[in-house]
Amino acid sequence: MTVNEEQVVTEQQPAGTPPRRQSAFGRVVALVRNTWRGLTSMRTALVLLFLLAFAAIPGALLPQRSLNAGKVDEYIANRGSLGTLMDKLELFDVFGSFWFTAVYVLLFISLVGCILPRCWEHYRALRTQPVAAPRRLNRLPHHLTTGTDADPEAVVELVGARLRGWRKVTRTGGDLRAGRPGEITLSAEKGYLREAGNLVFHLSLVGLLVAIAAGKLFSYEGNVVVVANGGPGFCTTSPAVFDAFRAGNNEDGTGLTPLCVKVNDFTADYLENGQAEMFTSNIEYQAGDDIASNTWRSQQLQVNHPLRVAGDRVYLQGHGYAPTFTVTFPNGETRTETLQWRPDDATTFLSSGALRIDPPGGMYPDSEERRKNQIGIEGLFAPTALFHGNLLSSSFPAMNDPAVAIDIYKGDTGLDTGNPQSIFSLSKELVNQGRMVKQDRVNLRPGESSTLADGTVVRFDGATDFVNLQVSHDPGQQWVLVFALSMMAGLLVSLVVKRRRIWVRVYPAPEDADAVSATLGSQRRTVVELGGLARTDQAGWGDEFDRLGSRLLDDLEPAQTTSQNRA
Repeated sequence: MTVNEEQVVTEQQPAGTPPRRQSAFGRVVALVRNTWRGLTSMRTALVLLFLLAFAAIPGALLPQRSLNAGKVDEYIANRGSLGTLMDKLELFDVFGSFWFTAVYVLLFISLVGCILPRCWEHYRALRTQPVAAPRRLNRLPHHLTTGTDADPEAVVELVGARLRGWRKVTRTGGDLRAGRPGEITLSAEKGYLREAGNLVFHLSLVGLLVAIAAGKLFSYEGNVVVVANGGPGFCTTSPAVFDAFRAGNNEDGTGLTPLCVKVNDFTADYLENGQAEMFTSNIEYQAGDDIASNTWRSQQLQVNHPLRVAGDRVYLQGHGYAPTFTVTFPNGETRTETLQWRPDDATTFLSSGALRIDPPGGMYPDSEERRKNQIGIEGLFAPTALFHGNLLSSSFPAMNDPAVAIDIYKGDTGLDTGNPQSIFSLSKELVNQGRMVKQDRVNLRPGESSTLADGTVVRFDGATDFVNLQVSHDPGQQWVLVFALSMMAGLLVSLVVKRRRIWVRVYPAPEDADAVSATLGSQRRTVVELGGLARTDQAGWGDEFDRLGSRLLDDLEPAQTTSQNRA
């Protein structure tokens, strides 16, 4: 048996007592106890807080899969085996990784383990009477001695009445060794709210983090583009209605809050230099019983002024333009399409996009012939056109003089392939294969058109605004607000309130008049001693103690007073 296996305990063993071996259960208990003490120490909490901040650095420097999965795939592909290793280490999903989760869970445990004992100690302090007066008040940093002709009981009663708001206790008895028989002491203390405010701050901080984490578990967030001025709205029936949808770990998208929204208009206010000043959109919505009764309610959305209904928030996040094109086919039938184009320039809102228009049903009975006569449109849109020869650009973000520069294609646009395609560009592969053939390149203003060789007419009808709406659901939002407010209130209390202790000792003057007069300057039959101690910072406590002494001992017919303040 080795020494480690024996675990001999020799501390405080009586002489002649054989060594006592610690059992395996005892060793386990000791290990758990020591581990818990180490985990719940303030030093460990600070180390874990530093580790949490350090662990968040990769999340800020590297692309994250939850924000841009395509960019993550490109990053991994460009770095080969290194990218694969980084992916295995969950560096592209930092805030959901096992190691980041382990750090903040340990931090929560450490914080709670630090705070709860402090709460218990503060509770015990509230139930404990102020401590008795020290034997030598003149050894305190701040003290004062005076005398009066009033009775000791009257002095203590008067001083106690003037200590309003202080926790105080009166004790009677004499100190014969100090030559003070029949003395009465008054112990007073204030500032208990300081520690309470400190505890409220830390508990609110933990509650705030828990509320944020819990909110993310049960939250969801969806973005959808809606064309204004009579365009179709949307209803939150499923995640499929959103252009982008993100759900919490405990949300699968089947329990969305029923909500329907349609956008009536959109207005953007710009400064002369083209800088946006305010975005405003008037919408109508249905929620709850309004859906069954088909009741629409009006609401105005602005930046940072969302619609709040049924636990959801609808934000106005962005806007752009959706050009409208009408295609008149050789048989006279028409098709009109309006689709959002992507703003490529955030300053002038020069936008790019594409449309795919299918011929009317029955015009080409043969499906192969129908695919060969589909129309594809791709190009640029300028809300305020500025031409450099035939090159189109935009000079202002508002729609003052709209125009488009487009390429018109005819052929198979890929609508029937079932393959995913970007709504902002046509398939270059289909163009290279000759399945789509360019028919014309033209600049058009509203009302202008281009006629193709087979008699098909493509007309630009203008553009309308579209808005990007975000629907957010976060059940922990209200708790986040509550904990944030309580955290600020606790911090304010802990900074403003000061811990102070005051002791007053009153006793009959000694029979030796010379001893009294040496201290007080004249003979008085009652001696009053006042001592103070600052339990927190001492900034300004000396002046405060002097003012407090003057207020407490006023009207006591004092003799010459001696005082001493020591830093």
